[in-house]
Amino acid sequence: MIPIRVNEKFLEIKNGFNIQQLLEQINSPQDGVAVAVNNTIILKNLWESKTLSKNDNVLIIQATQGG
Repeated sequence: MIPIRVNEKFLEIKNGFNIQQLLEQINSPQDGVAVAVNNTIILKNLWESKTLSKNDNVLIIQATQGG
C-alpha cells in the first residue's frame, strides 16, 4: 500500500493503482470530473494508463451548474 492525498485527505491505495481505479474505489462520478495529479491535469483518455505513485497529490473537481 502507498500513501497519496486526494482532495487534501490522506488515503492508502495499492501500488500500481491508476486514476480510473482510484475513482472507482472512492465512488467518484466519472462524468463531469477533472483530475489533476501533482498540479497537472490528466486527460480522461489517460486515466487507465496513469498510475499513481507514493505521495502523489490528486485533486478531483466535480463540475457543477450555476451562474
